[in-house]
Amino acid sequence: MTWTYSHPRPALTVDCVVFGIDPAGLKVLLVQRARAPYQGLWALPGGFVDVDEPLEEAAARELEEETGISGIRLEQVHTFGAPNRDPRDRVVSVAYGALVNVGDHRVRAATDARDAGWFPVGDAHGLAFDHDTILEMALRRLRSTVRFRPLGPGLLPATFTWSRLQGLYETVLGSPLDSRRFRSKMLKTGLLTPCDEVPPGGARRTPRQVRFNREKLEPPALKGFLLDI
Repeated sequence: MTWTYSHPRPALTVDCVVFGIDPAGLKVLLVQRARAPYQGLWALPGGFVDVDEPLEEAAARELEEETGISGIRLEQVHTFGAPNRDPRDRVVSVAYGALVNVGDHRVRAATDARDAGWFPVGDAHGLAFDHDTILEMALRRLRSTVRFRPLGPGLLPATFTWSRLQGLYETVLGSPLDSRRFRSKMLKTGLLTPCDEVPPGGARRTPRQVRFNREKLEPPALKGFLLDI
């Protein structure tokens, strides 16, 4: 049996808040709109969901179509449904977020995006629609999540220095951390294994290196994880 509905229904979109790490700090991926409304303004990548399309697939598709980026893990952040958030119609948007290394992804604008690029998070304002609000919430969510989920796997090489790991946390959190307290807290989690590496020739030892204990990164082992920093 086919069911039909006579009452008005809102349209559904997805928006992608992709944060990027590079030596200059925390950035966010934006596209410049080529069409009305808000033609010429910068916005988060996104678009309308097809009738038979799962939300996660719609988010991945829109991200790739508008920026050329694919194959990253997108996680749902929040749903935005203010009645006047889109001047075209009643539109509800589901936002998805991700954190990547900027250098791992080549950006190219396509479809209805005139341009695309990475912007420092602090400079990303005056965006189209309610994307300032979406970005703000996604940033709060990201900074909260690092206390309940290890930051670093997929973003750092196999071995890395303490200072590099701390720098990653400071970049995401947007504030400095006490080195001794950070190291002590991280060691207590059991996620890191200290290791020493010697450069070619063995002339001198490199700064103290660590690596992630992969067994500790499995979901069962992470249950109850809390990094109080």
